Parts: sequence; structure tokens; C-alpha cells
Amino acid sequence: MLTRRSILGAVFVAGTLAAAPAFADNAHAFDAKAFAAAQKAGKPILIAVHAPWCPTCKAQAPILSDLRADPRFKDLIYFVIDFDSQKDLLNRFGVRAQSTLIAFKGDKEAARSVGDTKRDSIFAMVGKAV
Repeated sequence: MLTRRSILGAVFVAGTLAAAPAFADNAHAFDAKAFAAAQKAGKPILIAVHAPWCPTCKAQAPILSDLRADPRFKDLIYFVIDFDSQKDLLNRFGVRAQSTLIAFKGDKEAARSVGDTKRDSIFAMVGKAV
């Protein structure tokens, strides 16, 4: 028997799954070797800690897509860490919440934000790595 709760749950799951590919365009799952190589090369790096169920992460997705398309960030190396399944990486980077963005300039952390959904401040934060 279908209940209102089961229908709403199905709609939520479908919406969550539909939003995930939009976030993942041009993004790479975190890779320790690629991260180390980018750090060694002095590249600007952005790590986005994402959860598919997170409304803040969904709000960040179009901003991060615009950022990656911006010529100022053409050399930016972009990685995604899954908040739910990559707990070892959360510990490594000291992450306590989804929707965390960490910018590196080579091997140094340049900036970090948690829960930010403002385009200008996200661009400025990542700009510290360029």
C-alpha cells in the first residue's frame, strides 16, 4: 500500500539522484596520487565535500560549475569527496560537515569554507588558491 510518506520518500530519492550528475560534471573523485602531483606542481586545487542529500551542496553545485567555467580558474584542479562514504578523507582534511570547500595553493591550504552558498564569497575563497 502506498502511503504519503513512501511517495514523498521516493520523490526525494529521485530528486537527489537526478541532482548528483549535475554536480559531478568536470569533477573528479578524490585521488591521492593526482592530489599529491597537483600539490607538487604548485597547482591551485579545490576539494568539495559533497553529499547527494545535502541541500547546501545542491545550492553550491551551479556556483562551482560557473567557477570551473571561468577563465580565471582554468588551471584549477577539482576533486570531490563523498561525505557519506569517504570518512578516512574527512579525517585527513579535518572536515566535520558536508558542503565544505577547501582551496589549496600547491601544498598549502589557502582557504576553507563550510556551508557557503554565496557566489562572490566562494569565488573569492577559491581565488586565494590561484
